[in-house]
Amino acid sequence: MENINWGLIAPIVVIQVLLMVIALVDIIRIDRTKGPKWLWALIVIFINLLGPILYFVIGRKQK
Repeated sequence: MENINWGLIAPIVVIQVLLMVIALVDIIRIDRTKGPKWLWALIVIFINLLGPILYFVIGRKQK
């Protein structure tokens, strides 16, 4: 753990957490998604950086 350069890893972790929180809040607030909401929530939570990106590109239904 001492050899890890946290200066490079910390921004990636912050971006990942922010995307995940924003996507989960959007899933809760939006009326409809392309597919079940619970499935998108699982994708966002368990597929780290790509899950929220996939949700915003594919899963979010435009009005």
